[in-house]
Amino acid sequence: MNPVFVITALLWLSMAGLAFALLKRAAYWREGRATAAGVYGWANLLTIPKRYFVDLHHVVARDPYIAKTHVATAGGAILAMALVFINYGLAIYSPWLDKAIFIAAIIMLVGAAFVYKRRRAKNVPARLSHGPWDSLPLLLGSFALGLALFMLLPASWMSGALAIIVALLIAAGAYTMTFGAAQGGPMKHAMAGLLHLAFHPRQERFKEKTGQEVVPPTALKKPVLDAKEYGVGKPVEFRWNQLLSFDACVQCGKCEAACPAFASGQPLNPKKLIQDLVVGMVGGSDSQYAGSPTPGIPVGRHSGGPAKPLISQMIEADTIWSCTTCRACVQECPMLIEHVDAIVDMRRNQTLVEGNVPGKGPITLANLRETGSQNGYDIGARYDWSVDLQVQVAQPGRPVDVLLIAGEGAFDMRYQRTLRALAKVMNKAGVDYAVLGGAETDTGDTARRLGDEATFQQCASKLMNTLSQYQFRRIVTADPHVLHSLRNEYRALGGYYEVQHHTAFMAELVEKGKLSPKAAAVFNDKKITYHDPCYLGRYNGETEAPRKLLKTIGIKVVEMERHGMRARCCGGGGGAPLTDIPGKQRIPDIRIADAKSIGAEVVAVGCPQCTAMLEGVVGPRPEVLDVAELVAAALE
Repeated sequence: MNPVFVITALLWLSMAGLAFALLKRAAYWREGRATAAGVYGWANLLTIPKRYFVDLHHVVARDPYIAKTHVATAGGAILAMALVFINYGLAIYSPWLDKAIFIAAIIMLVGAAFVYKRRRAKNVPARLSHGPWDSLPLLLGSFALGLALFMLLPASWMSGALAIIVALLIAAGAYTMTFGAAQGGPMKHAMAGLLHLAFHPRQERFKEKTGQEVVPPTALKKPVLDAKEYGVGKPVEFRWNQLLSFDACVQCGKCEAACPAFASGQPLNPKKLIQDLVVGMVGGSDSQYAGSPTPGIPVGRHSGGPAKPLISQMIEADTIWSCTTCRACVQECPMLIEHVDAIVDMRRNQTLVEGNVPGKGPITLANLRETGSQNGYDIGARYDWSVDLQVQVAQPGRPVDVLLIAGEGAFDMRYQRTLRALAKVMNKAGVDYAVLGGAETDTGDTARRLGDEATFQQCASKLMNTLSQYQFRRIVTADPHVLHSLRNEYRALGGYYEVQHHTAFMAELVEKGKLSPKAAAVFNDKKITYHDPCYLGRYNGETEAPRKLLKTIGIKVVEMERHGMRARCCGGGGGAPLTDIPGKQRIPDIRIADAKSIGAEVVAVGCPQCTAMLEGVVGPRPEVLDVAELVAAALE
């Protein structure tokens, strides 16, 4: 048997298999809805190298072991196959290229060996899926070993049983990477992952942020209600590039390990959810899933199809309502999958089409539509806490530097303590500011997270109309959810505002010398940690200003294990306190346990929902204080 003929035949057979796999998976993706015209084209393929080597590996590099093994395995495979194509596909037959192929194959083999070692270790992470994922490094190693032997051994040896063994080694790995991928095997992630980078649903994730006009990559996309974009009830109602993104999942479980709902025992596992969406896209049941199940939901009892309803057939309703929309899953995903977008898409269908919102959600949504307040309060009472602090109410025609917007929490007596502290700080600094008073209505953030896009747009339109009547340079708020809506999500509706979180604003006042806080003796001997709100950190990238501010008043922040962009959620976002899906424990209890594990006596916060959730923990716990309260104490 001619060795050159063998390798050439395997090469073109593999190319045919790869083309078949791509066309087979693409047939599933094409069942989805079209994307916006003009956003995607073949030119997007040119973006893959930068996005692969920079954006994707920026996330993968958080785990150095896997980063190195991935570079070796994937890099060696791509290089080896490219060189084989050049040397044998183009009939060059250079011995020097054979040597290069051998080196690439050895690199791939070493990488596959370390992946295998990771999966056989005693402390293998529980988040990893098993089944075909356990055999993948063996099959990839088989390909690399066969290719290395083919290049190493003399041509005269390539006959009989040895030639068959080498051919089978190469063929086993090649099949996994081609026809196996077409059938939904692990290697489908390779081609789907690369294409996902090019046609990512959030192209803005890859843009350089050079100014306020760049929309941050965390704002939910605005559906066109007039075009009957009422969310997703069936897999085919996802956009085609969302279906593509689901196929990119490598089942590493990093989303699972980061998810607060999963940790609390609520029926949500982000990894299993994505795999359920893959099964729904191609049809079948979830019986082949080999990872951690969704808490309380056995594997193998659900099935679906492209045009079949997702909720109840493929996914339980409680699964999508357990999500706090904290984006911890998205932050950790090495394949840059947008889990939260998919969840809100499905919620939108349940809310707008089916009318199925659990818990207190329906009452809250009705209150927002009728009163502009989540709890149906008289909005004129929103600023009763400020009557003795000489806080001026904004007036049309009277410009101010800062417009203070409190948000829904201003009706809560605990949050009023934070707002009073903030007002005292602003008064001390001589800030020219005003509040909206009885004119302030809800931003609609909770409505949008609950899937009620119509109510969100109604709330946003009303508040934007109110804001247009006043003159101000910027908005300051102590509520990150208000911050996110006004700064990021109102842009799609035509609302462009400069919005600052109160911690960033106070840090600016200190930097400019308008505030001179002193180390407060009452906090000198206390161990203080800072809890990052999801909607301030992951949603808006602000993690340093609060810490910088605390440092100026003599507080050395003792960090919890999960902090900054990877902080654990308090459980208060996404309308989760309203839907109230039961689990084995409460999310805020887990977060307070994080604080207690480092001996914290005070948890500094920067969000009214975080304050409410963490203070709701029963039993002995650290004191919970807003950063504004700590700054105000330092000024006294």
